[in-house]
Amino acid sequence: MIKIPNLFFYRKKLVPQTPPPDCQWSIGIYEGVSPFTLQPPINITNPILSPCDVSDGQSILVADPFGVRYEDKHYLFFESEVKTKTGYRGKIALASSEDGTTWHYEKVVLNEPFHLSYPYVFIWENQFYLIPESRQFRQIRLYRAVSFPFHWELDTILLKGKRFADNSLFFYNDIWWLFTDSGNSTLRLYFSQHLKGPYKQHQKSPIRKKDPHYARPAGRVILYQNNPIRFAQDTLPIYGSKVWGFKITTLTTKAYNEEPITTPVLDASGAGWNSHGMHTVDATQLPDGSWRAFVDGYGSSKASV
Repeated sequence: MIKIPNLFFYRKKLVPQTPPPDCQWSIGIYEGVSPFTLQPPINITNPILSPCDVSDGQSILVADPFGVRYEDKHYLFFESEVKTKTGYRGKIALASSEDGTTWHYEKVVLNEPFHLSYPYVFIWENQFYLIPESRQFRQIRLYRAVSFPFHWELDTILLKGKRFADNSLFFYNDIWWLFTDSGNSTLRLYFSQHLKGPYKQHQKSPIRKKDPHYARPAGRVILYQNNPIRFAQDTLPIYGSKVWGFKITTLTTKAYNEEPITTPVLDASGAGWNSHGMHTVDATQLPDGSWRAFVDGYGSSKASV
């Protein structure tokens, strides 16, 4: 069995970094023959979106991209951290594209009096849903589109009482599964027979406890070669430094096992728009069998690659 690198020795190699003051989070597109071999495509200039594209507020970052296609048009939901009267706060914004290559910023589509990020959008039974991170409000909130893609309303509170972060929901073997970081780099797993709950914590949860490398979710859970794949963001040596992948080999209401992908799925490039880190991936398989992913990166605000 493949083993994760020993955490003690891995930490010894880490060198704390201080990114230059002009760094910011932006959004790009990667492609590959598998979700584990993603690279910048030659026909797309990254980043496809940066804070300067936000036209309805003063934004300092765009990150946490999640995409969906509807009626031959591409939609991209993401966090935009925008200046408010009380400081900067995350809101859920939208961009659209006719061809999946050139993107147009639309506007903020979901705003609450608390911070929002990680807009996990999906379709179920011909209805669009969205689960943004709202850990500041200590809830996991399921929103439903009343007029896609611009208007959303709260449908159900799935869980409450913890600082749930980066909530990642997926349907597998007729059960809804929900990964979340409940704080302190602790990955918890919940499940339900129904989308809207009630959700019960798995008996093997927490899956990872006080693990800054492999606990916090980093994007949509996908199915690859009949196995669910979860992604985790590495928060050392800086927040959002890289993304790891894990193949879930056993998933029942009583058992859980996973195996790591031994190399990072995403990593800092060392130069340009993602020079210092990457921390979210939303990968989709294309009709030709290849993969395309929305990703985010932390790097120079003056760079395009």
